[in-house]
Amino acid sequence: MAGEQKLIDPMGQFEIKRFTNWEIAGVDVSFTNSSLMMVIVIALITLFLTFSMRGRSMVPGRMQSIAELSYEFIANMLKENVGPEGRKFFPFIFSVFMFVLISNLVGMIPYSFTVTSHIVVTFALALTVFITVTLVGIFRHGFKFLSLFAPSGVPFYLLIILVPIEVISYFVRPISLSVRLFANMVAGHALLKVFGGFVVGLGIWGGWLPLGFITALTGLEFLVAFLQAYVFAILSCLYLNDAINLHH
Repeated sequence: MAGEQKLIDPMGQFEIKRFTNWEIAGVDVSFTNSSLMMVIVIALITLFLTFSMRGRSMVPGRMQSIAELSYEFIANMLKENVGPEGRKFFPFIFSVFMFVLISNLVGMIPYSFTVTSHIVVTFALALTVFITVTLVGIFRHGFKFLSLFAPSGVPFYLLIILVPIEVISYFVRPISLSVRLFANMVAGHALLKVFGGFVVGLGIWGGWLPLGFITALTGLEFLVAFLQAYVFAILSCLYLNDAINLHH
């Protein structure tokens, strides 16, 4: 009975499990299932890019084609949304995109762990983007970067209202960026677990309908896994565009 309850618990899959109990200067640095999965994701990305481009054949194979398409996809995204200046930020945006994408896809494997289903991970990624963009804007424009919060051509009396709104919307960026990814991952995986519980509970004769829903949802979740990585990357590009070009 306890095993069945655990099986149909939709939130049990997000539980953090410690493999070690490490603490440094009062800070918990334990190695967990989330840590392990992030190491696996980074290893998979590294191995994929290393082995797919090792031969650099004129007629690319399947792996090399995927790697080249990934490169061109992010390069074109930066060119279209940031301009020529965005080229130097390719390694950063590409790394963020690949980490989110592979984390989402690996999380679809049964009995694995989806690191992007935890707000602390997605917020750390979003905060990294936010700090990077802010530093780029400050180093590039100095105090002129503050003009981002005061749209040009707006009467002074309206600036009293618009500037606080612009400042709040700017500092809310890491929250909205992280919550969007986190919420989509949690909702999709929890829903799959719920329908999986229905399949087990209804048995071999009554479980066909929820099994059909699971099949459809699984396909949808693979699409969402890519879309969320795309949204995270393109919003990062748009934030970079604001910092570099100071568009209002």
